[in-house]
Amino acid sequence: MGQLIQVTGDFFRNGDSKITGPLSQENRLKDNVRYTVGSVLGISGASDVENIQKEYLKHNRLKIPLLFMADVVHGYKTIFPIPLGLASTFNPDMMTISSEVAASESAAGGVRVTFAPMTDLVRDPRWGRVMESTGEDPYLNSVMAAASVKGFQGKLPIDENHVAATVKHFAAYGAPEAGRQYNTVDISEWRFRDQYLSSYKAAIDAQAQLVMTSFNTLFGIPATCNKYLMKDILRDELTFDGG
Repeated sequence: MGQLIQVTGDFFRNGDSKITGPLSQENRLKDNVRYTVGSVLGISGASDVENIQKEYLKHNRLKIPLLFMADVVHGYKTIFPIPLGLASTFNPDMMTISSEVAASESAAGGVRVTFAPMTDLVRDPRWGRVMESTGEDPYLNSVMAAASVKGFQGKLPIDENHVAATVKHFAAYGAPEAGRQYNTVDISEWRFRDQYLSSYKAAIDAQAQLVMTSFNTLFGIPATCNKYLMKDILRDELTFDGG
């Protein structure tokens, strides 16, 4: 169960960063919980990663290393155009190259998983994450999704110069009512399958190692507990067997 928990790097700092709100000092994880979690979000830089990993493994009962993850969306140190800009080139090779450079730099900084590519089809400009998508065309989204996964991961098994890709957000996250973040998605199954599903499938066919669930309802059920979506479609129909 601990492997399913992800925390931010603040949980492994000793008072050297300001923590407020839900992460206030009173709400910090106790050591017996902190040293059983599976992954850390938002820490990068080889020295920080190394220090946290060493400290964690001193206390972890099973000596399972932490996974360090980050939202490396359009570059790590070298910054490339946003995904919408890269999609506007209509050049999947450019997407692959930019993802490959980002992967190499991320891996050198200790990051092993990126929360990219975001392959959500978007047709409402009011939605706040339009720029992170590759646009409104199902075919272009699919081509760019596969190209990005190829760049991030290289050839499997993933080597020290690449990182695991996470296709997100499964599914139809880019179609909320009125463009409101996390809002209800109410589309027909025909539209979902004809226009929205293809880009996720392309990333999975390219062997993306992870899939992130979306934060909306679909077919009247929240995606995270939607058996039809997560089991019947993702696992059985698309044959995804990753994390």
